[in-house]
Amino acid sequence: MPENTTTSTELTSQYAAQVTSDLERNLKEQERISGELAALQEQLATLQHDHTVLTNMQQALGITLRPDKPATAPEQAAVPAPRKKAATRSSGTARAKKSSAAPSRARTRKPAGKASVAATSTTQPSLVELIRQHLAGQSEPRSTAEVAAALDQAHPDRGIKNTVVRTTLENLVARGQAQRTKQGSSVYYVAPDAGRPTPSAAASSQQQEAQSEEAQ
Repeated sequence: MPENTTTSTELTSQYAAQVTSDLERNLKEQERISGELAALQEQLATLQHDHTVLTNMQQALGITLRPDKPATAPEQAAVPAPRKKAATRSSGTARAKKSSAAPSRARTRKPAGKASVAATSTTQPSLVELIRQHLAGQSEPRSTAEVAAALDQAHPDRGIKNTVVRTTLENLVARGQAQRTKQGSSVYYVAPDAGRPTPSAAASSQQQEAQSEEAQ
């Protein structure tokens, strides 16, 4: 117990001495900064007084507040005005020549573009038109593979694919420009004609004809 009390007493005395020294340093620093602030305030007050005196003297002498105008005026006067006008005229004439030349080139090129567009539109019908014409000329429903094979044979340069033909046929069905029928797992397409037989109807009619021939 006596040893513990002596150690705590020593620590307390050390802390007290440290706190006392820190307080002394803090007070000295406050005094120093306060002195600097007072000196700066005096300098600021002196400068403000001098500024007021100088402003009054400037107004009394009639000195303008923008002394940089005489320095910039000779630089602006060094560039003669007629040269600027001549430059603008020359640039305007050059632009006019360019603008007049540009429409002439465009006019000479436009007829060729129209002729090429007209030629392509007349010589190459769209895939939708080809499929519609093909279905209209068939007496029986056709599958996607049959339509694609017929169009590829008739137009080998088009590179017609089955997937594109199937998508186009489905779009025609959605717009009511073609009819879709099923026979088992196979899908057939036909032009929108009510009098045209479907694959199931054609098969039933063939069976009826065979039965009537056997009965005879």
